[in-house]
Amino acid sequence: MKIEFDSEKNQRNIEERNLPFESVGQIRWTTAVIVPDVRFDYPEPRYVAAAYLGDTQRLHIVCFTPIKDGIRVISFRKANKREVKKYATSILNKR
Repeated sequence: MKIEFDSEKNQRNIEERNLPFESVGQIRWTTAVIVPDVRFDYPEPRYVAAAYLGDTQRLHIVCFTPIKDGIRVISFRKANKREVKKYATSILNKR
């Protein structure tokens, strides 16, 4: 999957969160809960995914927009406690 992002936003994310946008390539999409981001009237469709990163047991949040053959990353961070709880509830409700 192709992953695009703004290099300046990526640099800020590295400085503030120690999470490069390149790491989104390690997201385990099979664990993802993806919802549309409808908080604002964006010029393109946006989605928020909660999923595990690589072999970690830590949930991460990635906001993205679909592009041809992949995604463009808008934001990427570790999930907070509220988001972890919401994710767990969502997974349990899917069973």
